[in-house]
Amino acid sequence: MTIDLQEFGATTDRFAQAGTLPGQTLARVTAQHRELYQVITARGSQSAQVAGRLSHNLREATDFPAVGDWVAVTATQTPAMIQRVLPRQSVLIRGAVGKAGGQVIAANVDTIFICMSLNANFNARRIERYLTMAWDSGAVPVVVLTKADLCADVAAKLAELAPVTVGVDVLTCSAQTGEGVAALKAYVTGNQTVSFIGSSGVGKSTLINHLLGTAQLATKAIRADDDKGRHATTARELLRLPDGGVVIDTPGMRELQVQGGNLDQAFADVTALASHCKFRNCTHQTEPGCAVQAALAAGQLDAERLASYQKLQRELAYSDMNARERENAKIERAFGSKRAMKQTMDHVKRVKRR
Repeated sequence: MTIDLQEFGATTDRFAQAGTLPGQTLARVTAQHRELYQVITARGSQSAQVAGRLSHNLREATDFPAVGDWVAVTATQTPAMIQRVLPRQSVLIRGAVGKAGGQVIAANVDTIFICMSLNANFNARRIERYLTMAWDSGAVPVVVLTKADLCADVAAKLAELAPVTVGVDVLTCSAQTGEGVAALKAYVTGNQTVSFIGSSGVGKSTLINHLLGTAQLATKAIRADDDKGRHATTARELLRLPDGGVVIDTPGMRELQVQGGNLDQAFADVTALASHCKFRNCTHQTEPGCAVQAALAAGQLDAERLASYQKLQRELAYSDMNARERENAKIERAFGSKRAMKQTMDHVKRVKRR
């Protein structure tokens, strides 16, 4: 049985990239289990691992194959050997919780569905974080508001999100009633790849089951006492949809650390205001001629949105630093310099001795 890789998103360019060396063939990573991968080739699905030479040459954790990656493999052995990771069209990366560096969530995605439920999980600030990360990936984000059947005033929620989602499609849907599922399907055509991200329990797996036309993915109900989600998906997985296109399911994120981000696009309103500040390096705090602070005072900019922008700005500045650089940056932000910090601490000690 021969597999048509075009059904998994392959293009003429991808076949050309993989076939530049003899013995190597095109494959797409469909799942990862620690150091072992599952890939799909023209011959079918098989297990694979990273070849020793490739593993030695890769410098960052995010350079290793991830679900959605197109790779060149030698498939004549079991497991197949991944020889190269082909250039990524897009890559969604988040900060690795408790670790240095980032973690690839999905690669070569055309559309990212950012899912948030219209119950106690609803949080405009969280959407800002997801959009900052999604715009940086190279894919197009779409906000999907789930569990519309549990919300008494959907219009009010949409109005709250409007300043946050300028230029972004926003869909409302309900897995229970089927509302919005047809609109979701319109994004998955031909050889498009879509990915679902969001907190645990927002209904990602249930929506994917609707696209699959079968209850293939396990689902769990939210906790009744606090609307908190429970993990149903435990690993990333790429699945082909019966009507065309592929979908990548991802585990729910309890904590979203931003590794890279596009603040200019996610906060286009703030950056547009900042372009009119008197000083190019304005921090939008107390500088004279700050257009951002002027908009805040005039009620044209929400204080929480500005605070979210500044918080993400600091996180992105810290994300590429090592531990010592991060600590020095925090000291400089709080005291101005290490010398000023020492003077402050000495003053506090003298006061305590009195």
